[in-house]
Amino acid sequence: MPVYTAYESLTVYTTAVVLTAATYGSCNCALITVEDATSRVHVDGTVPTASVGHEVHDGDIIELESADELQKFRAIRRDSVNVILRASYGRR
Repeated sequence: MPVYTAYESLTVYTTAVVLTAATYGSCNCALITVEDATSRVHVDGTVPTASVGHEVHDGDIIELESADELQKFRAIRRDSVNVILRASYGRR
């Protein structure tokens, strides 16, 4: 079971955002909740667009399970409403 030690809140606009390396540091997992609207994400370093990427909706939970996924995570909003991502970072 992960021990969470860091947290951040990210606003997702029309430009893809990444998780903040200075915040997650040496963590190797994340629990991310999606709030307010729908976004598109990639965990392989590919930059998503409003029409390309895994679609995640308000209330969805994203679990990242490696440092590689944390580094390569990208998100962008799908529609005209900004998305809030709440991320808790930890170690397994």
